[in-house]
Amino acid sequence: MQWTDRIRQVKMILVAAAVVIAVASLLVSHFLVRDLSKEERNKMEVWAQALHALNQADEHTDLSLVLSVIEGNNTIPVIVLDQEGRVSDYRNVAIRADNDADSTAYVEQLGQRLQKAGQYIRVIYGDSTDYQLVCYDESIMLKRLQAWPYVQLGIVLIFVVVAIFALLSSKRAEQNKVWVGLSKETAHQLGTPVSSLMAWVEMLREQYPDDDLLPEMDKDVRRLQLIAERFSKIGSLPEPVEASMNEVLDHVVSYMDRRTSSQVQMVRRFPDHDVRVKMNASLFEWVIENLCKNAVDAMEGRGTITLTLTEDGQRVAIEVQDTGKGIRKKDVKNVFTPGFTTKKRGWGLGLSLAKRIVEEYHKGRIYVKHSEVGVGTTFRVEMPKWP
Repeated sequence: MQWTDRIRQVKMILVAAAVVIAVASLLVSHFLVRDLSKEERNKMEVWAQALHALNQADEHTDLSLVLSVIEGNNTIPVIVLDQEGRVSDYRNVAIRADNDADSTAYVEQLGQRLQKAGQYIRVIYGDSTDYQLVCYDESIMLKRLQAWPYVQLGIVLIFVVVAIFALLSSKRAEQNKVWVGLSKETAHQLGTPVSSLMAWVEMLREQYPDDDLLPEMDKDVRRLQLIAERFSKIGSLPEPVEASMNEVLDHVVSYMDRRTSSQVQMVRRFPDHDVRVKMNASLFEWVIENLCKNAVDAMEGRGTITLTLTEDGQRVAIEVQDTGKGIRKKDVKNVFTPGFTTKKRGWGLGLSLAKRIVEEYHKGRIYVKHSEVGVGTTFRVEMPKWP
């Protein structure tokens, strides 16, 4: 849980840092755009005055400064409209059409659009009612500056997502190493005593061939051998083979019937025909056993466990339903998290291992289909059907 808490803290820090960067970037960009927009407005006012001076000039007027101001605008798109809205002149406007008539119409429409947006300066000539409108658009630099924060936010978002994905992958890889190491070591430690027990059972069978307890002892020893075999397969990629899902579930029911009280009723709802699935039978039995044992614990040794087997197209579904105390809604999303448990005793690894077996080894899916506090829980396992 400490590792999970650390991952959660790092994710919160990354998200908080992304929010701070986003807000700071937007604020800085806003102030820069505002200042640059004011500067461009001032430049256009000077340009409009130069245009006014040019139109009012006579043969004695020195136009060198006026022409310098007019020709010096190489960045801000500007369109000059007359009183009727026709184009008198334009500069720095990217023409999209090849035809002159289309070009003029495009520039005229752009100028009228800028006029409606309030991006214009009125130039009045003397005391007359004649005037021109100097319509201007934002420069390319200003538009890029407006778009840059969103590009920056996208980069920051990608960085945060990649960082979180890397952390989760690191966490998953570390968990896998722990599971594999623990499983291999457990199988190794069980190997020697199980072999010795098998030898002792054989010796007892030779000396007391009619003893009624020996078959039960032999079953328990073989059960230990099966458990050691299952642990040895965790971490490796077992080869799935065609098997009967009906038989696998029957084995689980028989095992649970022998090891639970008579107050726990096991109900089977299987189709009449044999359902064939490609799987590793011993590992999949472990999954259903885990679900059934959790159900017995949730019912506190009294209730009904219903196993339902159905087919739907190319998938096979197994549902394990109990009449236990149920799972709280806030805990449903955590039931498959390693280390999470609601029991006073328990490591919280059973369901996480079951999820690994179903999803990684059998390419299936396991999830909580329904749970209600005080009513019970239904787990559903879906697997590809044998072709």
